[in-house]
Amino acid sequence: MKSSKVNTPNQAVLSNNKSLGKRIYKYRWFYIMFLPVFIMFIIFNYIPMIGIAYSFFEYTPFKDPTFIGLENFQTLFSSKRFWLSFRNTITISLLNLILSMIFSVGLAIMLDDLIGKRFKKISQTILYIPHFLSWVVVASLFTMFLSPQGGVVNNIIEIFGGEPIYFLADEKWWTPVFLLINRWKETGWSTIIFIAALSGVDQEMYEAAKIDGATRIQRIRNITLPAIKGTILVVFILNLAKILNIFEPVLVLYNSQVYNVADVISTWVYRAGLEGGDYGLSTAAGLFKSVISVTLVYITNIWSKKVNGEGVL
Repeated sequence: MKSSKVNTPNQAVLSNNKSLGKRIYKYRWFYIMFLPVFIMFIIFNYIPMIGIAYSFFEYTPFKDPTFIGLENFQTLFSSKRFWLSFRNTITISLLNLILSMIFSVGLAIMLDDLIGKRFKKISQTILYIPHFLSWVVVASLFTMFLSPQGGVVNNIIEIFGGEPIYFLADEKWWTPVFLLINRWKETGWSTIIFIAALSGVDQEMYEAAKIDGATRIQRIRNITLPAIKGTILVVFILNLAKILNIFEPVLVLYNSQVYNVADVISTWVYRAGLEGGDYGLSTAAGLFKSVISVTLVYITNIWSKKVNGEGVL
């Protein structure tokens, strides 16, 4: 009778360590290629977190840091300008997120209905191009188009007897124009995920619906949207967790005339820190924004588990 060999816990650990070592050695070149990325990630994402300590100091470029405890947070929370920027951040980001979902899903459905693969690819390429333009270039283009002096849009308004409008310096117009520019630049790129989701929809369902006499709107409502509902939800939840991270597009398109409607937390931190020299107060504001962002990620992850059956983290 053969005796069965039983591995002790220590032997199992040694075996796992050996197999791990073998796998690492086998894929060593992949790890070596990943190493520069990992080092850069540590340098630019984790080491700067040490600077969080400055939120508890009075720190300016002109004198040594002085520990002041929570005074920066007290100053921050008593600032009307900060809370105005917080409100603007939520308002602009939520409107941008909602419009992004509507336009991206709608455009993806329209592209999916196009007949002819060549024409579809050309259309997608044209729509993707604005995403690769920097925000500085985009801001320059739209500043020229919307200029009250010689801008194309204002020239058309004057032809019809209207008065020129300085769109980017008018509080009434700045937010709609900003959202429009965002959609022009990012809608095409945002459709990629939804186009990929639509490619997995069973085409036989569409054929059966056509035979039954369903209109295009009925097919979209009863087949397309339910099929990509999970993708829409996941994308919405992931983007909702990032609504406070808006900086560059606002920075290049706003000015002092529209601070009341355009100033967001990141631009407020930028002005307080780099322009005002109050590094302690700006760090406190940045830490507050990070805490809110982490909280939003946690809440959206719980929401995803309830609605989708699994978290996004």
